[in-house]
Amino acid sequence: MRSIMILLAAGAALPAMADTVKMTTALTGATEVPGPGAPDGKGSAELTFDTAKNQVCYMLMSSGTDTPTMAHIHKGKAGVAGGVVIALTAPANGMSQGCAELPVDALQAILHDPGDY
Repeated sequence: MRSIMILLAAGAALPAMADTVKMTTALTGATEVPGPGAPDGKGSAELTFDTAKNQVCYMLMSSGTDTPTMAHIHKGKAGVAGGVVIALTAPANGMSQGCAELPVDALQAILHDPGDY
């Protein structure tokens, strides 16, 4: 089975003192690292980072691949297979959603430079 790795290569403008920051990203089998991923694999991630609750809430969608068995946010720029920062629920049946707690330092690092994740 293959899974699609989530990379937060999207930038985000951070409003001063915002409690929540929303980000979206497109996922493809071609960006799987190490790859290649499923050639027809694609998906999306909608993420809301909440600094007041130290958590990320998410909705993941996937298609064109075997049922994903893992989903997570990695440390590492696009094209780099970095370590897992936070595990998310894999999108069985094409979709998953939920919220996960993040250590404060990881949350701040993601918000400071989302392209590093």
